[in-house]
Amino acid sequence: MDERAALARIADLLPDAGDDAAVVEDLVVTTDMLHETTDFPDGTTRYTAGWRSVGASLSDVAAMGADALAAVAAYGAPALEWDEIVAFLEGARDVCDSVGASYVGGDLDGHGEFTVATTALGRTDAPVGRDGASPGEAVCVTGTLGRSGAAIRLFAAGDAERANELFRFEPRVAAGRVLAAHASAMMDSSDGLARSLHQLADASGCGMAVESPLPIDGAVDDVAAEERLELGVFFGEDFELVCTLPDERVDRAREATPCALTRVGTVTESGVTLDGEPLPDRGYTHG
Repeated sequence: MDERAALARIADLLPDAGDDAAVVEDLVVTTDMLHETTDFPDGTTRYTAGWRSVGASLSDVAAMGADALAAVAAYGAPALEWDEIVAFLEGARDVCDSVGASYVGGDLDGHGEFTVATTALGRTDAPVGRDGASPGEAVCVTGTLGRSGAAIRLFAAGDAERANELFRFEPRVAAGRVLAAHASAMMDSSDGLARSLHQLADASGCGMAVESPLPIDGAVDDVAAEERLELGVFFGEDFELVCTLPDERVDRAREATPCALTRVGTVTESGVTLDGEPLPDRGYTHG
């Protein structure tokens, strides 16, 4: 079975599990695993790998509207090269510093493929789930979409310096804390905008109608304009926040959010559409 099918069956076995993260007595806990074959293209520096892998877990904390507290990582590689370990730790520490969290350690082991498993902790007494959206509310996204897709194209083209810059996304912890006071439902876009919209719609028992123009990152137009829709809507791995909130709160949320917040659509009774056409339920999946 693929990743999505496995996760659906796990959800049946663990009905108390969280959405982007689990919440246990106000403590938010989340874990992720990334490995070289599917997550770190040739040219990815260990610094970027440290930033990106820990950042992925911090993004799950952000999606719950929580404060980020700390993160750890388990690092496995065929050879434990000291310079690579140091670069990884610097990336992990710097991404934690960027959101006010602490990087507090982890584990090292030999492994047949470079692999990282991360855990992040946060805290909130009012977590935002995926199941609170209501028809008539606004659908909004933070930042821009398609950065990771553009980075992949740049890695393939041999422009590793620019690709690494795009690959180091900013976990939206500060934005998540602001949006938690307004949002009825929220998650991050790790699997892409389309997949996120379908997940929110399924969890809330409603639909989503999204319209162009979408906030596609300028890097997509620079390197792969012909793939604008694919990279911006379906590719995923951008780790922006996708949320719903009452229409009358959009302006206040936008003013308070420390990054761009774009209204992209409206919650409807059923169906997920882009510009009036059905939007396929597909996005990023691990191989």
